[in-house]
Amino acid sequence: MKKIPLLSLLCILLFSCAGFAQKTVLPSTVVKWPDHLPWWEPNNLRVIQTNLPAYEAATLNPDSLLQDLLDCSANTLLINAGGIMAFYPTQLDFHYTNPYMKPNTLGEVIRKCHQHGIRVIVRFDFSRVHESIFKAHPDWCYISPKGERIINTDMYVVSINAPYVQDRAFKIIAEVIDQFPIDGIFLNMPGYQVRNPYENVYHGIDQNEYDKKAFAQFSNGLTLPTVEDKADPVFQKYLAFKKATVEDWSKRLHELVKSKNSQIAICTYMDKYVDIIRHESQSNTSLPYWPYTASDNVANAVNSFPDHVISNASIQQISFQSRYNAVEPEEVGIRLYENIANGSGLDISLMGDMRGYEDERNFAVVKKLYAHHKKYEPYFGKYRSVAQIAVVAPGAWPSGEPMQEYRGIQLMLKEAHIPFDIIEDAQLANRAEKVKSYKLLILPEITYLSTDAIRTLKEASQQGTSLIATNRSLFDSPETLQELFGAKIINKDHDGAGFYLNPENKTVFKRFAKQKMLFWKFNLGLYDLKGADQRFLPILAKGRPGPPEIIGGHDPTGYFAMGVKNHPKSKAVILPVNLGRLYYMHGYEQHKNLLLDAIDHIFPAATGLIKTNAPARVEVIVQEYTRNVPANVNKKTADGQILHLVNLTGFSGNTYFEPLPVYDLTFRVKSPFKPSKVFSMATEKPIPFTWKDGFVEFRVGKLGAFDGVVMDR
Repeated sequence: MKKIPLLSLLCILLFSCAGFAQKTVLPSTVVKWPDHLPWWEPNNLRVIQTNLPAYEAATLNPDSLLQDLLDCSANTLLINAGGIMAFYPTQLDFHYTNPYMKPNTLGEVIRKCHQHGIRVIVRFDFSRVHESIFKAHPDWCYISPKGERIINTDMYVVSINAPYVQDRAFKIIAEVIDQFPIDGIFLNMPGYQVRNPYENVYHGIDQNEYDKKAFAQFSNGLTLPTVEDKADPVFQKYLAFKKATVEDWSKRLHELVKSKNSQIAICTYMDKYVDIIRHESQSNTSLPYWPYTASDNVANAVNSFPDHVISNASIQQISFQSRYNAVEPEEVGIRLYENIANGSGLDISLMGDMRGYEDERNFAVVKKLYAHHKKYEPYFGKYRSVAQIAVVAPGAWPSGEPMQEYRGIQLMLKEAHIPFDIIEDAQLANRAEKVKSYKLLILPEITYLSTDAIRTLKEASQQGTSLIATNRSLFDSPETLQELFGAKIINKDHDGAGFYLNPENKTVFKRFAKQKMLFWKFNLGLYDLKGADQRFLPILAKGRPGPPEIIGGHDPTGYFAMGVKNHPKSKAVILPVNLGRLYYMHGYEQHKNLLLDAIDHIFPAATGLIKTNAPARVEVIVQEYTRNVPANVNKKTADGQILHLVNLTGFSGNTYFEPLPVYDLTFRVKSPFKPSKVFSMATEKPIPFTWKDGFVEFRVGKLGAFDGVVMDR
């Protein structure tokens, strides 16, 4: 057993014993973690990424960069190294050198950061090569079904199965590791490229000859598809090919890096052979804006990949076309605190370093949140969710109508202050035991599940997990729809414009005492629900559109918009309608109330974990926490709970203003223990509380932008 240094032992004892009047926080600068522990595993990252344009290499000053990192309480720097261009003196003739590069800068930055305990992760981007490399090796690069290249000025997109990625990239990474004592590598834009994201132009499946040969070998002679069609078995084979080739490349990278130094972290957007999964909170490219982007990203990743550290980056820029203009400070504040509340460290991506910056409005917010994280670091990063509900996400980067359905369901639960986790659809089978522990699983238009994932759903249902599925969920598995929900598809793509739903059963739809007809829009699936045990929400026909004199005729169609099938230990609800999308796009509370009444019907305890008078625009996140200090590395039991509050009252729908202060908030939170104390991180003051029958009750007198209410054992 290793001896704990005296200073660290004293700090741990002080933290364990002191009251909040004595600043019950272990200063991060004196924490000594066990030597055998990978440096990133404490999950206390405060990352600042300097996405350097080539020309900034000429003016980057290691001393001023270090000072800015210290002023922001950062403990990790992410900075350019190579790939698209080398920011160091490379000796490789296939690695284009940044013409503004100064030979000693990268080494000096790393040396000075290490002197102050700041880790350095270096950035590689192997998605593109310079024109000079392309001219020498055109066969290394992407070519579309139409014979087009993807080009950004003088940079050409490469093919993942060609020699540059399959061989030369490893030589570049090895050269950097051999030259510099780096702490990690970050891979930007890994995997297959089918579009030019900087111009938002889709080009199609790569038809490079190396890709064609590799796919033919993988598929026993099939021809590489040219169209992305999920219904095409060849395209499904191509998806498996992409997954296999990316994982093979990642495995070889992992072997290379760890053979040189096991303490070098590998960070990228994927999960296989990676230490730190990076995600991004970006500005919305379409309306409506999504203020929960960080909660969405982090909750998805931490529950889908619990053995990884998650770092969700707040992207400073408004868009790829508007890199020099930042998003609003209030939005950045929400993103960063949502990171903390859901179990990520802090991460912000800047366009260049902080000196001479084109838009400095967010710097004060960054300093405030990073200082807050540093101050209360032992309370963050070692969480266990108390949620009894999970929402299944349609992938790690949802898009299109499935994304709208998924976000709408989240929005309903967030506004109702119902705790929930998120699990990516592809991880259901991998997280089978966790899935079976939930009381309710919600599938918002989840399709194309694997056989193992469907088996997990069925086993969860058998063991007591109730299900709610919306819109076209499981349409590709008719036998599963019939078995779990008693549903059979008649028409899954039916335009619901002009139709109505009738919440006639007031014992179930208790929120509709004054309504008999609910308007509809978007998809309204027509399903045979005779196999269900109960049918609700009769669908009323479109009737007669026109002037008031002739309208009417909204007669029952014989179809229902909700079915409930009883299983021995659970219930399964099918809502074959675009319920989430409709609420996400239009926000009528009647549609949210449909889901809330359905939840009350099959899992009435869902609303019992938290009772509060907080407005719907106050995000409420409860976590069990274990103090994140070296003495607790292997500790599994909780030291208490934290109620995280994020004030979104300043979000107007398309603009972020300063949040309005909210007064006199009351909370009743389920707690299996009587707290020894309750205090506010924002005020650093104790909060009076009562505890009775397994619930702790207290009042927050004033909520600013955010707060963390700690309930210590």
